[in-house]
Amino acid sequence: MPLTVAPALAPGGMARLPQPEIAADGLRLRPWQPDDRPAVLAGYADPAIRRWHCRTMDDDEARGWIAAWPERWRRETGAGWAMVDGCEVLGQISLRRLELADGLAEVSYWVLPAARGRRSAPRALSALAGWCFTTLGLHRVELSHSTANPASCRVAQRAGFLAEGTMRGAALHADGWHDMHVHARLATDAA
Repeated sequence: MPLTVAPALAPGGMARLPQPEIAADGLRLRPWQPDDRPAVLAGYADPAIRRWHCRTMDDDEARGWIAAWPERWRRETGAGWAMVDGCEVLGQISLRRLELADGLAEVSYWVLPAARGRRSAPRALSALAGWCFTTLGLHRVELSHSTANPASCRVAQRAGFLAEGTMRGAALHADGWHDMHVHARLATDAA
């Protein structure tokens, strides 16, 4: 029996929807709020997050980073959520690239040091991918990470993202060019 997938959301359809909160196996993914600035600053001050995301951020940049997400939602180019447990921000997950017409999104995530080890990222990633397939009607959600980052590889695998290969010298990090693993989930994959 063939698996039925949702048709892709027509351009303009996402922008007409409010950005939702998404339930993520005991966590909530919610749109970023101005009061979340300390969590964003803490994230980009953490050496491990800086290593893999290749940036730092001051207070004004954090304010701008949070303020940019609603515009990206309206333009249908991306979306960002805070991973939240109760009132505690654990990390972030985003559609850093979104191509509705092609049925494709690329995901990015990080988890604050105090929240590591709770499997927050795979729970958030699995929930976000499911939402992308059922609500946006996407065909493919993918992510890439440095081959030197085995923790991110485990997150992808635990969320059902199959390893597809390695892009050689694909991302510049502070210590030079890194090969990047590519993982993806398709709407037709078993959840």
